[in-house]
Amino acid sequence: MIIPSIDLMNGSTVQLVGGKEKKLDLGDPLPFAEQFSVAGEIAVVDLDAALGRGSNTALIEKLVRTTPCRVGGGIRSSEAALSWLDRGATKVVLGTAADPQILRQLPRERLVAALDAVNGEVVVEGWQKNTGRSIFERIEELRPYVGGFLVTSVEREGRMQGVDLALAQELVKAAGSSQVTIAGGVTTSAEIAALDRMGAEAQVGMALYTGRLTLADAIAAPLQSERADGLWPTIVADEAGVALGLVWSSQESLQKAIELRRGVYYSRKRGLWIKGETSGATQDLRRIDLDCDRDALRFTVRQNGAGFCHLERSTCFGPYRGLAALEQCIRSRMDVAAPPKSYTKRLLSDTELLNSKLREEAAELAAAADATQAAAEAADVFYFALTVMARQGVSLAEVAQELDRRALRVTRRAGDAKSSGQRA
Repeated sequence: MIIPSIDLMNGSTVQLVGGKEKKLDLGDPLPFAEQFSVAGEIAVVDLDAALGRGSNTALIEKLVRTTPCRVGGGIRSSEAALSWLDRGATKVVLGTAADPQILRQLPRERLVAALDAVNGEVVVEGWQKNTGRSIFERIEELRPYVGGFLVTSVEREGRMQGVDLALAQELVKAAGSSQVTIAGGVTTSAEIAALDRMGAEAQVGMALYTGRLTLADAIAAPLQSERADGLWPTIVADEAGVALGLVWSSQESLQKAIELRRGVYYSRKRGLWIKGETSGATQDLRRIDLDCDRDALRFTVRQNGAGFCHLERSTCFGPYRGLAALEQCIRSRMDVAAPPKSYTKRLLSDTELLNSKLREEAAELAAAADATQAAAEAADVFYFALTVMARQGVSLAEVAQELDRRALRVTRRAGDAKSSGQRA
């Protein structure tokens, strides 16, 4: 598995060699975050904060709001770590502050200890200070408190000279149940595949930025196929996780899908198949995931047009059901061709009526006396809430993303009822 890395200095995306020489200065990190997000989680490192000469906090906040990010660099207290977790970082990476006294105050599964090492000796404070401690000593000490270790070979960093796979295997064994991520020197898809087989992640920067390694090759590296043609079965799902259909992918189609950020697959009849090119039912590619056995893919897409199926249905397994079907129906009523007597169409054009009905149904749900009544009243609330969302241009997928962001918070609010003045 690959973790693309974005290193920040003075608000710009940079790549250093050996932690000192600036080899690349690539500017705005937001386009890189958008490009890399198809692979899943990315690593964001604030080099200025790590070196104690400023920070890129405001910029990282933007990245965290749009992309799953593990954040590191200059996080030297439990308060700072907690702040990033509450702002939506999937994980925080602590180096100098990776001390049991600090770590035990934070959720273990979302902590990564950064072990930056020069020839096996851990260095801290932006790689400027030697500690006299070995990587394995630190792993032994910190293993009970963190869910992962980021091990960077500073002498290999940015040089694209490959990784020490034998050392990586020893690190994985020493880390036990904690996830190991290897950085510094990762250059080829073969190295990513080898690391994945031993249970380690590969954090990659320079090889991606220079084009030595393509994002498609990096994502596909761990994949294997039992087929003679080497194709991979690919589940296509919408942003709510509903399966739209089953297709096939090849290395070529995967490369094209990532290049275009579209649903592109391999058809045994047509060869390279760009979904919707003739029908208009295109797909915006959001993310690619590998299954646990590394022999299948999942494409998460935003479906456009009539739907995924060639029969002009939402899915190859039939029409949407439940909330997805309701959302689709409500959105169809926004069309000028919608039935003129449609109640939904009336609600969409009458804000006062819509708001009044939503408050009314919410009160009835709160007063529900049994399960049957609660289900019925909840259905009414969902209908009116989805109508409000449609009017504001908000999708169920966006609400789900907001819920996921809130779930990342560690600090919880009291949740007391608001006063009537506050509600107004």
